[in-house]
Amino acid sequence: MANIRPKRRNNYKFPQKKINPLKEFNTTKVTYKDVAILQKFITDKGKIRSREITDVTAQQQRQISRAIKNARELALLPFVPKKEKSEDKDV
Repeated sequence: MANIRPKRRNNYKFPQKKINPLKEFNTTKVTYKDVAILQKFITDKGKIRSREITDVTAQQQRQISRAIKNARELALLPFVPKKEKSEDKDV
């Protein structure tokens, strides 16, 4: 006879599903004019956040990246974030 062991229970808890940030704003399309929305998809260094981090669909990510690039061209968003002023000490 085979040795029968009871099955182990997996105590792994699944992480909570991320909420699509575009659903918060009740928008289906993203345009370059929505600067407040677009700033949520840009890092502190000025890079566009990836799909894995923002949890948007592939089509929405293409719309977001296109809108960010257009907003940068029209000077609604900066290409490079502003540097913090460091205090220059005269020696």
